[in-house]
Amino acid sequence: MGGFLVMFTVYVLYSESKKKIYIGFTSDLEGRLLSHNELGNGWTKRYRPWILVHSELFEKRIDARRREMQLKSAAGRAWIRQLIRGN
Repeated sequence: MGGFLVMFTVYVLYSESKKKIYIGFTSDLEGRLLSHNELGNGWTKRYRPWILVHSELFEKRIDARRREMQLKSAAGRAWIRQLIRGN
């Protein structure tokens, strides 16, 4: 059987002008970036433009979701802030 493997990406966006962080996961990173920066009307619209500052690939959706939740924790957000500062 010739199926294809769907990969999931956990990603971190940063709004430099507003100093905001957005953490999410998707199976279509390019489409999500387009949505956040050009198409969507949700929360992220207010903080455009968004820069991709970190991403990680996962084979299983559940693993991507767990990592997303880790990054959304206080320790995860502190790690992201260090990453953005270049420490």
